[in-house]
Amino acid sequence: MSCMKTKIKIEFSEFKGPFNLQITIESGQTSQPAWEKKGKYFQELILVKNKPCLIKIAHKPNTDNPVSIVAESPYEIEDELIKSRIMDIFGLNDDLPKLYDFLRSDPKLETTIEFCKGLRLFKAHNVFESVICSITSAHNSIKQWNKAIRLIKEKWGEEFDFPEGRFYSFPGPEVLAEAPESEFDEAGCSPELLKTRASWKDLRSCRVGYRSKYIIKTSNMVQNEIDLSDIGKMDYESAFETVLKFPGVGPKVADCILLYGYSFGKAFPVDIWISRIVSRLYFESKKITNPEMRTFGIEKFGEYAGYTQLYLFHYARKSGLMDELKPKK
Repeated sequence: MSCMKTKIKIEFSEFKGPFNLQITIESGQTSQPAWEKKGKYFQELILVKNKPCLIKIAHKPNTDNPVSIVAESPYEIEDELIKSRIMDIFGLNDDLPKLYDFLRSDPKLETTIEFCKGLRLFKAHNVFESVICSITSAHNSIKQWNKAIRLIKEKWGEEFDFPEGRFYSFPGPEVLAEAPESEFDEAGCSPELLKTRASWKDLRSCRVGYRSKYIIKTSNMVQNEIDLSDIGKMDYESAFETVLKFPGVGPKVADCILLYGYSFGKAFPVDIWISRIVSRLYFESKKITNPEMRTFGIEKFGEYAGYTQLYLFHYARKSGLMDELKPKK
């Protein structure tokens, strides 16, 4: 494939506040899998105006250095379009100084800044991919759901060859709606056939487990019932109720979709860890139900609820708080 390559810089003056590229990419946000690290760059294939574009991005954490981008595509794409997409994906339009003013106004949150400086929302470049990532992430480790999504891309996505290697787009709902849940009945498979499982073209071979049914049914709904582009035009409450209609989507996954897929700042995803962290900080470690915790987060943190959740989770991972909150054996 013959590609056009362009180098683009986003100057520090074009975004507000610090930026830490690595912790943003590696923080487990369910918009997409973590981008691949190669040398000083993180790289991934994205679509810009439906044209495939390989992005390589680098930045020295929390400095006033420009963000460096190398973009390659077989098609001609205006630099400003690429720049705009990158600004959006990495939350570079978000005002972090204002966020930090908000966090400093609460002594319980102020300490998160030290551990999370430059962490930004890692937003979807493909909303449907974010929906499937969020469904796949439920009761799953970051490493496992990242691997599952990459396998789905390799088995059903469109492939593109660049000098840096082969990359895959995320398949559309029309493709995943027809994906077989299981190619073979594993119980009846010979040991020899089971060894070839990685090459099977079915969803369960992508390690999504019981979520395979949800992925197929959700893909059908996106094709026939729910227009994903409509959700971003709704108010938060209406969008939340709409996303809950997808199979396998409860309140936590719904808020992940709305936060990382649609940038609804009020979304406050609550899992067992966020529940424990917030309970320790605000409720003297008393047991609070997830619905109560979600309501508290939205009312307490308002438009910064999503960012607060992100900072609390990363803070707990890096400060040792998460280890303290693990149940004693």
